[in-house]
Amino acid sequence: MTHYVSSTKGIPEVSDMPRHVAIIMDGNGRWARRRFLPRVAGHKRGVEAVRAVISACIERGISHLTLFAFSSENWRRPPEEVSFLMQLFVNSLEQEISRLHESRIRFRAIGDIEAFEPRLIELIRRAETVTAANRRLTLTVAANYGGRWDILRAIERMLAAHPERRSGFSEDDLAPHLALTDVPEPDLFIRTGGEQRISNFLLWQLAYAELYFTDTLWPEFDAAALDRAIESYRLRERRFGRTSEQLRGARETKRVDAPEPRAVAEKAVP
Repeated sequence: MTHYVSSTKGIPEVSDMPRHVAIIMDGNGRWARRRFLPRVAGHKRGVEAVRAVISACIERGISHLTLFAFSSENWRRPPEEVSFLMQLFVNSLEQEISRLHESRIRFRAIGDIEAFEPRLIELIRRAETVTAANRRLTLTVAANYGGRWDILRAIERMLAAHPERRSGFSEDDLAPHLALTDVPEPDLFIRTGGEQRISNFLLWQLAYAELYFTDTLWPEFDAAALDRAIESYRLRERRFGRTSEQLRGARETKRVDAPEPRAVAEKAVP
């Protein structure tokens, strides 16, 4: 299992294109209401937006996409809506597993999925198994997930494996037990629908993510909307605790240390 650099322990690689994008897909119900449709119609349309964003991420070379599909607090919604969301999840997996695999997309789910009905659990496990070796894009769906649950579960798992750490432990001790320990931390967090909060999503992992909030409702979020978020990300100065002067000095040092193109070419000649 690969373990990536923690943004509080080291300085992750930074590029113009985020490696990992995490999204709270908000606004399905409001999209439907504005069209005098039932809320469930918005959720159906939201699935189409998921397909569009997955394709856009692949085209842009983004290697990891994490979507918040159902939070541990969403059980508080009306029972009929929760029931519809569970069935929509089942239907989507039944239809999409083969497509994901053919597109070389790895599917994974994070969250307390044991609370779901057996058919949904079976489909999630099957999708994870079938697509496990794919590397074109890692699609993570957070379902019955909460950031606090993730941290508490990690502590429980760590102490079960290492009881001696009850007397004290470090970030390095805990990190391997978190839900997304084997993927880079999100570079860019997006929330659609106009709300400006992270709603118990990836509390640990978003420590140094760039946050982007948009009024665009999730069913209307497309490749162009993703590009606007990426453009905002590119304008950010990702310091990871350093100063702007340090960043400029690091960039200048990198340019000085870079070999001349001709020298590289000459070295390559046998």
